[in-house]
Amino acid sequence: MLPFSSMLWPMLVGRVVVMQSMKALLPIVVLILSACSSIPSSQQTILVAPAEVNYRVELTLAKLNEYLASGKLSQAERVRFLYDRGVLYDSVGLKTLARIDFHHALKLQPNFVDAYNFLGIYYTQDQAFGRAFEAFDTVLELQPTYQYVYLNRGLASYYNDRFDLAAKDFNHFYELNPKDGYRILWLYIVAAATDEVLARQQLIEQRAQLDDAHWDAQLIDLVLGKIDYQQLFVVSSIQLTYRNEMAERMCEVYFYAGKVAQIQGDHHRAMDYFKLALSTNVHDFVEHRYARLELQKSLSALR
Repeated sequence: MLPFSSMLWPMLVGRVVVMQSMKALLPIVVLILSACSSIPSSQQTILVAPAEVNYRVELTLAKLNEYLASGKLSQAERVRFLYDRGVLYDSVGLKTLARIDFHHALKLQPNFVDAYNFLGIYYTQDQAFGRAFEAFDTVLELQPTYQYVYLNRGLASYYNDRFDLAAKDFNHFYELNPKDGYRILWLYIVAAATDEVLARQQLIEQRAQLDDAHWDAQLIDLVLGKIDYQQLFVVSSIQLTYRNEMAERMCEVYFYAGKVAQIQGDHHRAMDYFKLALSTNVHDFVEHRYARLELQKSLSALR
């Protein structure tokens, strides 16, 4: 799940469309029997190859570096290219370089809401919650219609254990698109922090409004226990349309399976799932961004 409302790098980069059959997937999938110590459950653990860097990302980065070094750009162009390069750096896990570009863009254009949004996400990952809230509040002051800031500020509140504030932002985010299963999942996660029984009942009711064929509905079924981990792997392997889609889907599966285990109090299993989410290298997904914080949360619960 991508947490941004106006990311431009897909337009710059594009995606290589590769139709993959189950036969084509076999070389990148490894099944490890439950006797292995690293397995998160009694079922077989399914590992997928990490996401690959699209060669077009590398080419676009090289081109942006060339443009930015030329000294022939207007200030508006420089701001735009700095931001675009920062988004690309972020997508391949080069967070420090991305931060430098976002800060530089803000120096040139102090009202650049997309850059504030990214920096707020980084501050949340660093657990610098005061700075995260400041960044997200600035986004809303400058652009009150910026949808995804409600998700991102809600995540900052959630990881700061301010569940009341998180629920308020997640509810607002959900109301903007009640058919989005990811918004429903985060509503459940924050509600489960205070009342899992009530949260589950709400999740069941909201799930009933979704199309069964949609991938996000399948993720909710995993959380509800209607489909197991291996069954969801089979579902995730159907109708893939580009190279890294399997890694992206499994990043989400691992993360939400980890949250289920965590909510059930099985922190050892949860930690294994969060490690698997991190192993996918899908750096620009919410689930990858916060898997490390979840890992720390479960580790703290075991101490």
